[in-house]
Amino acid sequence: MISRYPGARSCLLALGLLGGLGGCASMQVGDFAAGKPPMEIQSYFPGHTKAYGLFFDRAGNLKRQFVVDLNGKWTGDALLLDEYFVYDDGAKQERHWTFRRAPSGGWIGTAPDVIGHAYGRRSGNAFNMHYTIDLKVKKTTYRVDFDDWLFRESPEVVLNHAVVSKYGITVGQVQLAFIHDPAPK
Repeated sequence: MISRYPGARSCLLALGLLGGLGGCASMQVGDFAAGKPPMEIQSYFPGHTKAYGLFFDRAGNLKRQFVVDLNGKWTGDALLLDEYFVYDDGAKQERHWTFRRAPSGGWIGTAPDVIGHAYGRRSGNAFNMHYTIDLKVKKTTYRVDFDDWLFRESPEVVLNHAVVSKYGITVGQVQLAFIHDPAPK
């Protein structure tokens, strides 16, 4: 149960604010140009971040809860981001991202279960990334598309809303609250 984790209740309340974002498909990253603080993955994700997440099916039913430990670091021109998921049913999963700047100024991400590349752009306090992934759920793997939005709400908090689709049909939505550990003082 997610309530075992410190800070989870306040994060879940913050996730409720994302509930109205079901129509993310019509949003454009440029719509958030005036948003602050800026959502810069290159400065937010290095170090340790904890995330609390929910997965809802296409009917809006909560299907899974999970916690993610993220560890990021720079190696040369690449941001390496390791994600370690623990689901409410005890299942565990890992994803290891590598992000690099694209010539266009956006970001290109790769991970072993991502098909091709993830493409991301930011404006103001928003970051939007699109990718196709082979998502393993228990003993089955589903190839799905993610329209993934990150919104920086404070120096430590980022809220995430992702629409998951297959063949252009929404199959679910993911909501996460990321909390970045503040720098040691």
